[in-house]
Amino acid sequence: MTTVQIRHSTSADIDAITRIYAGKKAYTGTLGLPYPSLEVWQKKLGTMPQGSYSLVADLNGEVVGNLFLGVEQNPRRKHVASFGIWVRDDLQGQQIGSQLMAAAIDLADNWLNVHRLEITVYTDNDAAIALYRKFGFEIEGEGKDFAFRDGSYANVFYMARIRSAA
Repeated sequence: MTTVQIRHSTSADIDAITRIYAGKKAYTGTLGLPYPSLEVWQKKLGTMPQGSYSLVADLNGEVVGNLFLGVEQNPRRKHVASFGIWVRDDLQGQQIGSQLMAAAIDLADNWLNVHRLEITVYTDNDAAIALYRKFGFEIEGEGKDFAFRDGSYANVFYMARIRSAA
């Protein structure tokens, strides 16, 4: 297992985060397009909305993963957060995603009082689905033709983890 330091992202991390999203595996698993713009990421990470958190996985001083967690601001859904997670293409499968997930779940459960954690994941992303299941996520439904990706329409699973009562 590759051990990384998990920390909140800073403006100094924007270039590395942009490079992570430039990886084919990374953008294929998102609603993002190829060839991410540095300016888009500068704006996105420079003006984070209330209730948003950006964590990075730092391996020997190099940012190799990112997790974005957003807590709903609607008063009736303040118990809910959603997230996106990405690991640099060449380092996937080395437990970096697991370490980011563990940190995000600790933040959500123990500091933000999030009861329900949600994500949509492409139905053919077996590694991500296995990661989420490892952390207690369950498939709640499927969205047909959810997004156009790599020349065809792709389905997603709606997955969620409900925090168990203490």
